[in-house]
Amino acid sequence: MRLSAMGDVAMTVPVLRAFLKQYPTVKLTVISRPFFKPFFDGIPNLEFFVFDEKERHKGFRGLLRLFRDLKKLQIDAFADLHNVLRSKVVSLLFALSGKKRATVDKGREGKKELTRAENKIFKQLPTMFERHTKVFDELGFPLDLSNPEFPEKAILSAEITDLIGQNYQKLIGIAPFAQYDSKVYPLDLMQEVISKLAENKDQTILLFGGGKKEIEILDSLSKPFENVINVAGKIKFQQELQLISNLDIMLSMDSGNAHIAAMLGVKVVTLWGATHPYAGFLPFNQSLNNALTSDRNLYPKLPTSVYGNKIVEGYENAMRTITSESIVNLLNS
Repeated sequence: MRLSAMGDVAMTVPVLRAFLKQYPTVKLTVISRPFFKPFFDGIPNLEFFVFDEKERHKGFRGLLRLFRDLKKLQIDAFADLHNVLRSKVVSLLFALSGKKRATVDKGREGKKELTRAENKIFKQLPTMFERHTKVFDELGFPLDLSNPEFPEKAILSAEITDLIGQNYQKLIGIAPFAQYDSKVYPLDLMQEVISKLAENKDQTILLFGGGKKEIEILDSLSKPFENVINVAGKIKFQQELQLISNLDIMLSMDSGNAHIAAMLGVKVVTLWGATHPYAGFLPFNQSLNNALTSDRNLYPKLPTSVYGNKIVEGYENAMRTITSESIVNLLNS
C-alpha cells in the first residue's frame, strides 16, 4: 500500500486495525515513507516497509526495484489504497506476476458533482473508510468497522509532563492550521475560542502545528494564558502522537491532525470552510454533529473544493459564519 499525505495515511490505520483483529492469521505489509512509521507501531502482524522515494525507489527503475524488494516478502495480494501513478505501476506489476490486486475507487465523479458551482448534487458520498473496506472486500476479506478498537493512551514521558504540567482535569488539543487558507478558521475568532476555553483553569489547552511561521503564531496565541501551551517544535513527532492519544478532545480544521486524533480514539471537533464532510473525509468514528460547516445559505456554492485548493471569489469569509460560541460549546459538552 503506497500512501501520501498525512491524513491519507492516518485514515488507513483504523481500517488496518480492524482487518488484523478480524483476520489475525494474515500478515500485512504497509509501504510508505519512513516519517509515517509511528502511526503503525504496536499493531500486531503488521510490518512497515520503507518506501525510499529519494534514492532506491526513485523513478520508474526505482519502482521496479520496489516490486522486486516486495516480491522477496512473498506477498500474495496487493491493496492499493492510494490510487496514484506510482502505486498503479506496482499494482500492475503484481497483477502481471499472477497476484490478486485491488485499487481504491476515489469517487472522483461524485466529488465533482458535490463541488461544482452549477447543478450541484449535495449528498453524502461514501467515506474513505468505506472505500478502503471495499478494496479488502474485493480481495476476499470483508470487513466490519462498526466495533472499532483503539490503542491504549500512551504513558507520557517526563519531558512531556514537564512541558504541559500535571494540574489539569481536561486536556484540549487545538490544531488551527491546514494546507490551504480556505480551510483555516480566522485567527481572531480562534483567539476568542482559546480565550473562552482558558477561563476554566481546570483545562489545559495544547496548540499543535509546525513550521517557523505557524510556531510564531501559536506562541502569540498562547502567550496571554498560563493554561494554554504551544507544543509545536518542542517535542518530536512520535511524542506528539503520544500526547494526542491523551487528549480528551481535539479541535481541528479539515486536516491531517483530525485524522491522527481519530485514529487514536480521541473525540474530534472539526471546522469546514471551502470543503465539506460529505466528500467522505469526516474523521473515523466521529459524529457529523461535531463537524461545524460554513453557512450554505449565505454561501450556496459550498463546498467549492474537495481539498480546499480552489479559490472562489467572495467566499473568503465563509468560515466566519461558524461562531466561536458554537465551537466552545461543543468542546465543553
